[in-house]
Formats: sequence, C-alpha cells, structure tokens
Amino acid sequence: MTNAVSTVNPGQQDLDAHALHAVAQYRNFSDLAGKVIFITGAGSGIGRAMANAFAVNGAHLALLDINQELLAQARAELHAVFPTIEVATYLASITDDVAVEQAVNAAQARFGRIDVLLNNAGISANRPTLELAPADWRRAIDINLNGVFYCGQSVARHMVKQGGGVILNIASMYGTVAAPERAAYCASKAAVVMLTKVMAVEWAPSGLRVNALAPGYVQTALVDELVRTGRMDLDALVKRTPARRLGQPHEIATLALFLASDSASYINGQAIVADGGWSSYSYI
Repeated sequence: MTNAVSTVNPGQQDLDAHALHAVAQYRNFSDLAGKVIFITGAGSGIGRAMANAFAVNGAHLALLDINQELLAQARAELHAVFPTIEVATYLASITDDVAVEQAVNAAQARFGRIDVLLNNAGISANRPTLELAPADWRRAIDINLNGVFYCGQSVARHMVKQGGGVILNIASMYGTVAAPERAAYCASKAAVVMLTKVMAVEWAPSGLRVNALAPGYVQTALVDELVRTGRMDLDALVKRTPARRLGQPHEIATLALFLASDSASYINGQAIVADGGWSSYSYI
C-alpha cells in the first residue's frame, strides 16, 4: 500500500460534463462540508463521480484504487478544480485485508477521522453457470463481498470509537433480482445486501448508519467498452429499462450524497435500488 497527499489549489481543468450538469444538486448537502470521505474504486466510473460530488460539497477525500494511473488522474483533476479540500490517495487491493487496514489507518492518521465510507470497488462476472470456473467464482466473491467486508470492518472500528459515521455499500439491482449467466455476481451482490443489514443492526447503537446502494445499468467507461466490443447490446438494455435510458454516474453520486447526509439520518439497514424501474418491470 502506498499513499500520496495533496492539498488542492485553483486550476483551469473542468469537471466532466455529468458532474458540471449536477453541480446545483450537489451543493444542496452543506452538512457534508469538512467531512472525510473514504472511497474505494475511486479511480473511475461511479467511484470517480462520487469523488467529484463530495468534493463539490466541500468534503475531504481519501481515495483507494488498484490503478495508480487512474488515482493520479483523479487527484490531478480534484487538485485543479477544488481549492478548499484535501485529497489523499492509497494504492491497494480491497482483497488484501492487511493493505486495506493499512490504508484505512493511514487515512485516519492523516485526517483524524473518517466520517463516510463509500464501499464502491467491485467487478462484473458474466458467464454461463455451467462454464463458471472456480477461480472466477472465487475472484467475484473475493472482490465483491470479501473486499466490502474488509473495508467496512476496518473503517467501522474507527467510527465506533468516534461515536458515529456512515457506510454506504455499493451493491446492485442484481443483488435483489436474478439474471442468467451471473451466478457469481448476483450471489456476491445479494450477500452485500445482507451484510449491510447485519452491519446496520449491529452498529446502529454506536451511532453508525449502514445502507446499500443498488444501481442498475449505469453508463460508465466499462459499459461503453462492452458496447463497443459487442459484448453488451445497448439498444436491448435501453428498451428493457422503463426509463428508456441507462443511468448516469452523477445520478448515483447524487443519491450517495443524500444517503451520506443528515437528511437520511433515520435510514439504516436498507438497500436503495436506482435502476430506472428495471427490477420492478415484469411484463413481457
């Protein structure tokens, strides 16, 4: 595990278009200013959007990812745009419990507290169940479930001592409904939903709130690449979704802002699905 710390200064680089579009919404959560947010999988996709969203609200960021280049890019963007926050980056895999604990402890030492954990890192795993190799099954469980547990446990140890905090585990709509050829993914994400509930009821007396955010299909760089290479049918996905579009990263980030804020102070142990109506639609 390695880390770098940066105090942001004014710059010329712009936020991405989605984040700019949603700046007005992000600024509604003034109680997040000055809070310390630990985000896993922060280098790209939803994790990157959440980093932007919380930065707009004046929160300080501890960003963890396995990709040094993406971490450096995220840090540079934040450094250029947001003049009043601090950013620390940590290079580690969430499957390494020792590295996770080291990163969490380093962030705690750097900032003095961790107010919110966005347990976002995860992978997709699509393969017919009869062809699913044990190694692929173990990898999905290790990243999507074990990693969420390691990060949640490590951060919660500090939150319990400080008397409160918020953990938001990123699950999936496929943790609440089934889909073919996704045995490892559905099983791991469903386990995250139940893990969330256990954490919530166990740690609520210590002042913690733990919820799961379960997105549907979101237009990230990974999805764009799957569409480009013909491994995902975008038209079919859009047609199947009642909203007739994919979600955008800034929409998931906005929901994360709400769930992390004082506005959601009585929401605990829940799995909040944001999928454009996908999981509610059962008509042919």
